[in-house]
Amino acid sequence: MTIITKILGTLAALEFLYIMYLETIATTSEKTSRVFGMEKEELERKSVNTLFKNQGVYNGLIAVMILLAIYVFASKVGLMVLMGYIILVALYGSITSNPKILFMQGGLAILTLVTCFL
Repeated sequence: MTIITKILGTLAALEFLYIMYLETIATTSEKTSRVFGMEKEELERKSVNTLFKNQGVYNGLIAVMILLAIYVFASKVGLMVLMGYIILVALYGSITSNPKILFMQGGLAILTLVTCFL
C-alpha cells in the first residue's frame, strides 16, 4: 500500500468521522442543516433525529474499519472493498437524492481506490 493510498484512505476515514459527528453530536446544528439541505426544524423531529444518530453510528464504524484496514491489518484488499462500498453508496445517493453526493461523499473513496491499482 503506497503512502498516497494511506493518506487518501485516512482522509476518507476522517470524512466519515466528520459525517458521524454531524449526524450524532451536532444533529440539529446550522452546519448539519446546511450539509444535508434540511431545515433545523426537520432535524429536531424525534424520528429524524433518531434516524440521523443511527446513521451516524454506521458512518463512524466505516471510518474505524478504514483505519483498521490501513494501519492494523495493512490490507489493501480490505481497503479496496471498503472504498468500493463507499462508492456504491455514494452512487445510490447521487441517483436517489443529489447527484453531487457521488463526488462529495465518494470522491476520496474513488481517488483511494484508483491509487490501490497503482
